[in-house]
Amino acid sequence: MSRIQRGVVALLASVMCLVALPGGASAAPRSPQECAASLDCGAEDINLMSMSERIEFVRAMSSGPAAELLPEHDPYRWRNIEGIISVFRDRGLGAPGSWISYVDSGIVEGIERGLGIATGRSDETGGNPGARLWAEYLLRLRDGELTERAEHDRAWSVAEQASTEYGVYLSEQVHGEPPNPTDERVYQFSEFYRWLLRNRPAAFDLLTGLGPRINPEMARAKVPFYDWFTDVTKPEPTRKGGHMAVDFANFNVLGGGANAVDLFLAYLPALFEEFKADTGWR
Repeated sequence: MSRIQRGVVALLASVMCLVALPGGASAAPRSPQECAASLDCGAEDINLMSMSERIEFVRAMSSGPAAELLPEHDPYRWRNIEGIISVFRDRGLGAPGSWISYVDSGIVEGIERGLGIATGRSDETGGNPGARLWAEYLLRLRDGELTERAEHDRAWSVAEQASTEYGVYLSEQVHGEPPNPTDERVYQFSEFYRWLLRNRPAAFDLLTGLGPRINPEMARAKVPFYDWFTDVTKPEPTRKGGHMAVDFANFNVLGGGANAVDLFLAYLPALFEEFKADTGWR
């Protein structure tokens, strides 16, 4: 077979692959609305979305299938995730194929597929271990469980942790994309946030011991502040914290050896002011 003939065969094979895509789909990216309706978009589909589109996607899942599943509850259970995605949008982070994009894709896919399982639209996990944990969380919520704040927050955090770790796996192991210093600092912030969700008593101890050194009012406000900061239905805490995490990474304010607690304590004063402004706490 000549080189020209081999080229023609390859071209025909490529065309046949496009024609044979499931459901007659094209290679064009899927829209947030389409993904929210079908709940079957994979992490690669989400990776192609802009950060603005991902916010649309999360909101469409909340107002659509989640609202159907949770008619007695607030279906907007991922506003904090909207908050951190807005940081990526505002700072120009998370381009398709980047570490942030793949990690975030794993998180959003876990929510989507978990919602698909919980609503009976699909039983597909896409290999994402967070999917069934999100489904369990949503069904328990629907059935009147998770009424205690600590229990609710732990279930939410466990599901997001699994989805996040899957996103890290996609980026680093599947696609060979490691985090840069900014990525790593934002990730530390998210890890500490999930730790706070899972460890309410220990979090109070932390605020009791360290908070008053930064702001004397913290001793009196630690419970309402903690509840505000860890409220998954609010975008403000993660948006504020995420922006500060990016700032600290870009300007190396804390030095290379800073950990998540250092980061939290560094932005605690500004976050506490945000809490007072948002809640009117006195």
